[in-house]
Amino acid sequence: MKQKIIIIGGGAAGFFAAINCAENNPDTEIIILEKGKEVLQKVKVSGGGRCNVTHACFDPKELVEFYPRGKKELLGPFHQFMTGETMQWFEDRSVPLKIEADNRIFPESNSSQTIVDCLVGSAEKSGVQVKLGHRVEAIKKEDNQWKISTNKGDFLADKLLIATGSSPKFWELISKLGHTIIPPVPSLFTFKINDKRIKEIPGVSVPNAIVSLVGSKFENNGPLLITHWGISGPAVLKLSAFGALFLAEKDYQYNVKINWLSKPLSMVLTKLKILKRENPKKQVVIKSVFKDIPKRLWENLVLAAEIKQEQRWADTSNKQLENLANQLTNTVFNANGKTTFKEEFVTAGGVALKEINFKRFESKIHQNLFFAGEVLNIDAITGGFNFQNAWTGGFIAGKSLSLTLSEGEGN
Repeated sequence: MKQKIIIIGGGAAGFFAAINCAENNPDTEIIILEKGKEVLQKVKVSGGGRCNVTHACFDPKELVEFYPRGKKELLGPFHQFMTGETMQWFEDRSVPLKIEADNRIFPESNSSQTIVDCLVGSAEKSGVQVKLGHRVEAIKKEDNQWKISTNKGDFLADKLLIATGSSPKFWELISKLGHTIIPPVPSLFTFKINDKRIKEIPGVSVPNAIVSLVGSKFENNGPLLITHWGISGPAVLKLSAFGALFLAEKDYQYNVKINWLSKPLSMVLTKLKILKRENPKKQVVIKSVFKDIPKRLWENLVLAAEIKQEQRWADTSNKQLENLANQLTNTVFNANGKTTFKEEFVTAGGVALKEINFKRFESKIHQNLFFAGEVLNIDAITGGFNFQNAWTGGFIAGKSLSLTLSEGEGN
């Protein structure tokens, strides 16, 4: 008798698991239940429509550092299947990938449709059935099988994989099975700031700023971009991910400190004093004296340091120079909210990781119940890392699903 497997969720993790299960054990009936009219929607819109498949980090110990939640749990799985294996998997299916300058990996076609077509085509070729418009309403354990009730009828399965992504409604169903759900909070967002020092200069950026959350241990450095609503860029997005729980506790009323130069205050103050001696007749505000500080930002920081528009270097007091050094290295902004990063909304939260056997991505509470992707309390910063979690979890769960019931027994 064929083993019957149901996968709930037609996203990256669900498709990857289905394909790898079918290829490992062709004598298996696999059905993907998707509530929407289309599958792989997040894949389609990711990376601006290009699909940031993964990231060119090939050391598991380095790779896990990009995961605020899931770092410890993913180390073992990444030794089984990670970025190199992901690249090989797609290239074996005639989808060549390319590594860009920032180490993000995209299909050479520059189109996410290439990835969608590969996954859908591979699933069809492997005999995976995809049922659209099937909204799951209940899950029950009956004897040694799973009964999945949908708006279009019931299904029975020997094994069940839940790969529904960040879905509060589905987390509610999972909690009824006895699993603990960590309440979700936003994890990848920009900082909303209304401050005259940056309000009128959207589009201005610095290559390497240190950004920290006042009153916490959270700090990050990297490119920073001033936007119409506040600040963004890799430095901010990574900080939002690692500080997600702290910021939620603060109800998104928090202070952000920026060192625009990533240099100590004392070093910057010394340089300003030298500039005062060497350029006594020049106006301070006219030209930025630091190559990484754009002119418009420089002007605003000079004025914020209480140095007048027409004031020359020779006329600045030591107090004014200290103020300017502080503006350059210790600018503090009051932030009062968050703004979702494009369409790539990510949350922290989901099924508690302590309840999962990560050698198989199987529930420790129920045998033959598996999870993969963002339904788990795992999230990462931007750059292809969330997809890598989906590929790794999908691959290992798919391999576990492919085992016969006797082979798969025991956690």
